[in-house]
Amino acid sequence: MKHILIIDESSLFRDYLRMKLEENGLEVTIAISTVDGASKMRNIVPDLIIMDYHLSRQGIMEILKQKKADPNTVGIPAIIMAQHIDQRRLIELVSYNVKKVFNKPVKVDALFATLSELLGIPFSVDESPGIVEVHVNDNIIFIEIAQGLNRDKLDVLRFKIIELINLYEIKVPRVIVMLSDIKLGFADAPNMQKLLDTVIQASKTRLRYIRLLTRDTFARQFIKGQKEYEDIEVVSNLQYAVNDLLSGIDGTAQSEQKAEMIGDRILQAQSREDTEAMVLKFDAEAKSASFELMKDSLQDLRIAVIDDDAAVQELIRTTFRKTASVVTSFPSGEEYLAVVDSEEFDLAFLDLNIPGTGGFTVLKALQSRHIKYPIIALCAVLQRDTMIKAVQMGVKSYLVKPLNAKDIFKKSVEILKANF
Repeated sequence: MKHILIIDESSLFRDYLRMKLEENGLEVTIAISTVDGASKMRNIVPDLIIMDYHLSRQGIMEILKQKKADPNTVGIPAIIMAQHIDQRRLIELVSYNVKKVFNKPVKVDALFATLSELLGIPFSVDESPGIVEVHVNDNIIFIEIAQGLNRDKLDVLRFKIIELINLYEIKVPRVIVMLSDIKLGFADAPNMQKLLDTVIQASKTRLRYIRLLTRDTFARQFIKGQKEYEDIEVVSNLQYAVNDLLSGIDGTAQSEQKAEMIGDRILQAQSREDTEAMVLKFDAEAKSASFELMKDSLQDLRIAVIDDDAAVQELIRTTFRKTASVVTSFPSGEEYLAVVDSEEFDLAFLDLNIPGTGGFTVLKALQSRHIKYPIIALCAVLQRDTMIKAVQMGVKSYLVKPLNAKDIFKKSVEILKANF
């Protein structure tokens, strides 16, 4: 039996990999740090090592140097997972028998194709269509599923819901499952059950706090015909679903106003050309994601702030000051677009109501130039029409002014610290 050593500080990512590898008949050992990993590498001499590039303490290069210096471990192939890594470092890794470097978020299907090649064994992978996105707004967990119910991506979904709840410290999860651009049939019944069970078990919430947003006839009939899901309400209007869940939290007219920030046209989403493995945007190791822990998660970023408010510019700059990140402010959309082709960023904060070349003009320009780094939209309180339009343009993540440092960090972790 082949033996795999996983060295990663993210417990959820480790647990996901272990589950999938053991399902395929492999023996798995887990290490939670560089020191732990080096010790287990020497003791078990695995057939393959999978490790995170951004390990703390001694760092990944220390364990690679130990592996290379030991005649018993020098020949062990390694796979590296990295949020970002420069070209010079990639070349250096080759001498340590690193066979593949995957940029995060990791494409699960590509990972298992590489494992099959390195280990000489086939892996059972669901190759059916399916895209899953998960995000949080107004403390509601939004799960959008398009094209189909891919079982491997539903496995990932369970871990990502847990990450999300931990990150935002959500005490009573409210969940909206949105089936977009999807048509189901009788053959999809087992996967539909897997989806619902995954959401219920991972969120640990009451069924009356779950909404299934769909116009698909089979999905509606499936819920209606299964007694164990009878408390899940099926709706076709996203505004109603959000309003209903928010009013259940505070029961005020204000929650109804919040709900109007999002429209039901998300169900009319165009078919996506990008059929990559799931892009999920949340990662938190601890059950309580403290501010200090989040600081360690975001280092050396290049951040653009497109906002004419000097106070907002300074708040974001101050928020990221201790992370060795470079924050560049643009008081107008014109100034930002003038450099967007020559400068690269990891993240941008965009005021949708910036004067002159407005936020939506900027978004259209980024789409036309195929610029893919994430945008966090900024909007003033109760600008419902603006946020409806933003959601229809694909902006899933936003912050409502006035801003604070902790919310900025949480949203950035949500967007950038995706493992898979």
